[in-house]
Amino acid sequence: MKLYYLPGACSLAGHIVLKWTGMDYTAVRLDRETLKSREYLALNPNGTVPFLVDGDFTLTENAAIMRYLAESTPEAALLGEHCRRGRAEVVRWVAFLNSDVHCAFKPIFSPTRYFPDETMAKVVIAQASGRVDSYLQYIDEHMQGKSWLTGTRSIADPYLFVMLRWAEGTGTPVGQFKNLSGFFERMYADPGVQAAILEEEGAV
Repeated sequence: MKLYYLPGACSLAGHIVLKWTGMDYTAVRLDRETLKSREYLALNPNGTVPFLVDGDFTLTENAAIMRYLAESTPEAALLGEHCRRGRAEVVRWVAFLNSDVHCAFKPIFSPTRYFPDETMAKVVIAQASGRVDSYLQYIDEHMQGKSWLTGTRSIADPYLFVMLRWAEGTGTPVGQFKNLSGFFERMYADPGVQAAILEEEGAV
């Protein structure tokens, strides 16, 4: 199994899941240049990460990859409690992180993609940052009394962790959120999380 990743990207979430499952894999590091190279596009025409190769099966999209890995190792119990409601809760939060929180960062990273006038970039970023703040406040309130996003450790937690790292990197201190700050610290202290970051970035 191979996971193609870009340091700093959301592919870190799948990388953490691999560490948590204990599966054998190879991590393949890409940069902005190799991401759009002819060789990589031949494998993944989308030119995106994460990208998973498992034998003759390939898979894109973070949410799909994390679920595939979790279902491949049910003993890791990363899809919530063993019932329909538990699994649905995990899927609900992964969907929210993917469709709402993740997308809210895109104007911050590439403001001119959403409004071509560069003089308005600060306005675009400010509006997007406000949306990120509101989403994180909502999650923070939900996590009152919880150690994990869905109550038990799941694939939703690495995704949330990546979003919090992005928030820190774009000027939204996680420390302002009482419950999320504790979650953030616990994730950083997790051996699997540390191993994934070390493999991608060379330091934790």
